[in-house]
Amino acid sequence: MAEQTADMYASLRSNVSSLGQILGDTMRDHLGDAFLEKVEQIRILAKESRQGDAESRQQMLALLNSLPDNELVPFAKAFNQFLNLANIAEQFHTISRNCDELVCVPDPVEQLLGRMLNSNANEQEVIDCLKTLDIDLVLTAHPTEISRRTLIQKYSAVVDCLTEQENQQLTDREKGQTHLRLRQLIAQIWHTNEIRNERPTPVDEARWGLSTIEASLWQAVPDFLRQLNDHVESKTGQQIPADICPVRFSSWMGGDRDGNPFVTSKVTEEVLLRNRHAAARLYLKDIVSLVNELSMEEANAELKAQLPDSKEPYRDILRQLRHKLRNTIDYLNARLEGQQIDLNYDDVVWQLDDLKQPLELLYRSLSESGMRLIANGLLLDILRRLACFGIHMLRLDIRQDAERHSDVIAELTRYLGMGDYDHWDESEKQAFLLRELTSRRPLIPADWQPSADVEEVINTCKLVASQPATALGSYVISMASKPSDVLAVLLLLKETGCQHPMRVVPLFETLSDLNTAADCMTQLLNIDWYRGYTKGMQEVMIGYSDSAKDAGVMAAAWAQYHAQEQLVAVCKNADVKLMLFHGRGGSIGRGGGPAHKAILSQPPGSVDGRIRVTEQGEMIRFKFGLPKVAVQSLALYTSAVMEATLLPPPEPKQAWRDCMQRIADDSVKAYRGIVREEPDFVAYFRAATPEVELGKLPLGSRPAKRRVDGGIESLRAIPWIFAWSQNRLMLPAWLGSGEALKAANERGESALLKEMEQEWPFFETRISMLEMVYMKAEPNLARYYESTLVPENLHHLGKKLRESLQLGTEAVLSLTESEELMSHTPWNRESVKLRNPYIDPLNFLQAELLSRTRNEEQASKQVELALMLTIAGVAAGMRNTG
Repeated sequence: MAEQTADMYASLRSNVSSLGQILGDTMRDHLGDAFLEKVEQIRILAKESRQGDAESRQQMLALLNSLPDNELVPFAKAFNQFLNLANIAEQFHTISRNCDELVCVPDPVEQLLGRMLNSNANEQEVIDCLKTLDIDLVLTAHPTEISRRTLIQKYSAVVDCLTEQENQQLTDREKGQTHLRLRQLIAQIWHTNEIRNERPTPVDEARWGLSTIEASLWQAVPDFLRQLNDHVESKTGQQIPADICPVRFSSWMGGDRDGNPFVTSKVTEEVLLRNRHAAARLYLKDIVSLVNELSMEEANAELKAQLPDSKEPYRDILRQLRHKLRNTIDYLNARLEGQQIDLNYDDVVWQLDDLKQPLELLYRSLSESGMRLIANGLLLDILRRLACFGIHMLRLDIRQDAERHSDVIAELTRYLGMGDYDHWDESEKQAFLLRELTSRRPLIPADWQPSADVEEVINTCKLVASQPATALGSYVISMASKPSDVLAVLLLLKETGCQHPMRVVPLFETLSDLNTAADCMTQLLNIDWYRGYTKGMQEVMIGYSDSAKDAGVMAAAWAQYHAQEQLVAVCKNADVKLMLFHGRGGSIGRGGGPAHKAILSQPPGSVDGRIRVTEQGEMIRFKFGLPKVAVQSLALYTSAVMEATLLPPPEPKQAWRDCMQRIADDSVKAYRGIVREEPDFVAYFRAATPEVELGKLPLGSRPAKRRVDGGIESLRAIPWIFAWSQNRLMLPAWLGSGEALKAANERGESALLKEMEQEWPFFETRISMLEMVYMKAEPNLARYYESTLVPENLHHLGKKLRESLQLGTEAVLSLTESEELMSHTPWNRESVKLRNPYIDPLNFLQAELLSRTRNEEQASKQVELALMLTIAGVAAGMRNTG
């Protein structure tokens, strides 16, 4: 078995070794043999230490603690970049020609179609489902993407070289050129500062999102749809229409103002212009290529009627589009430079049909003139890009906290002498809001001068009103809990002149809000005016981050599941279709994990062909950063949503529900018993993790806390989880779970738990996620942080937490009847093991540097930079950190 495993990962290990060798040569050229030997010595000692060699551990710690200041940064950089290169090699392995069958699974769409059409499934039902799929992936720039954009581009170029090396036809000279290019790229990476000098602005984040589309998704989307069409045609004989796209993309980058004072209406306006500019630029590039391709003269009657004297009708139409796109780009450039100029709508591409109708005309003409083969080339790719990206590239969501809207209404009612909205009860608020929503007179006086915060909310609503509906996605209300939270936004949009019915989406994120979500939506949908506004479609967002931070992962997951079940019933009763928006993060503690399993574990009826999901931070790059990886990710989403729609999971048995409720109750009690009731917890958290120091790392544009003067309760879910992943305890992803599973076993429910794990996708996914975090958790490293950083009078709490971790690990192993964690997913296990010898030294060094910075009045720049590099390196090694 060991020999088989070694062979299985031979090409992966070869690439990791090759990239590591080049990195080593680069370091030797820069810093000499002695430095490289020290790095290699520490790496070997870390490996031996992990195998239980106490002497090697002491030697490693002695070497790390004796590093002079001038070696701290290059040492941290060495291990950081090795982990980044290992990530690249692993990501490439999943799309490599040498990929083994356990890693490179067959196309999930092809598998699903085969399984369904070989059963009693109705072929037309499958086709209809595919045509109506509505999967919206919402890209968000939360502060967990460590890597700078310039480095991401270099990493992509490394993958291109690895791909080229697999070409068996390369001559020795060509192989040498490819190897030289790899050396150049890795040298560039080594000599580039990994840490940004300044925090990115919201516009920088939005540009980062656009670069992912340009570098990968622009090619991946038509590639995926071509692959999808081939599968459907081979199974059914039918082709998918040219104008459908099961997966679309939206964004929060530049639209998410919840707790981010840097996202203003002006910033959002600039991002909307940049989104459109990027789309126009990429379509222009495509059209220029198409002008070169479509040189034929033969055309159908429809095209000839438009251009009766043309010898090259296809080119003439395309030249017109080329001219309009250039004008569009010129206009958008002027707007981005602050100029206000008149727009001639006849001479630009301003509506989707300005581009779509001429291209569809060319497609029909080619198809009807016996040139379908040509029509199905680049022209079809452009039509499919239009179906996915439109002319705005990404539909921008707006997100704002419910309290900000209440503040606007309250300030307005006080100004008008109508009373104080903030002091009214819910029924009074609803009555006022509905009265104003149906009133024909304006509510906001023209001469009113609101406070700055209120004016900003109103300016955002005015901006929404000025935009075409196709440029925007949803208006998401954070911390929503009552119908008035939704009605208040609708009133503000009405008062600022919004003519299109924008989707206004309550986000239920705390445990109590999840538990009352169905009641809130029932009240809303019982309002005739509101139900008419929805036009038969209601979107609701489920928060994973804050609910898990509030109650722990087990209780939060059950509350999310139960809330979805209830929302499905409420919307069905109101004869309204439900679109659930899942606010999942990259980490397990924020609802992360494999998307395919997550979708299939949702309650029956909750997907129904429609889903919105956030893709956050570094996970965007891991899932969509390379075209071939992106094609795989799109296929996984499509197959999962189809399967959840046509082959929904079973309704959980009542015994399962009762057991899960007991587990949730026990887990939240254990979780809050530590996080809220343990008097030493906050002090331990701040001492044992780099939570305070994370604020210095210029990761994202948004502050780490909702309130500057707030304590742990105001800390955002992302840095909360990020901090615990740095000291490797991974606490938010498992705390409370072990105690709850142990209590279930002590109640004699072991057999019931095993039945749930084998037959209920929801519970099986929860256990699988626990396995992953228990595998990644390193209690010995966490103990080292404690011994180095935490006052001795707090050590009792660390001991308690590590015992809780061990308890949970044993409970999961007992349930899965395995001797080791993740034994059923050897690839994931191998992936974790591959990185550990390189993450461990960064962790030990980080603890040492934290100790130095906390004990010195002013740490040197080198020490501070080295500390930030260790944080970046651990994040790279852990991958799904936020």
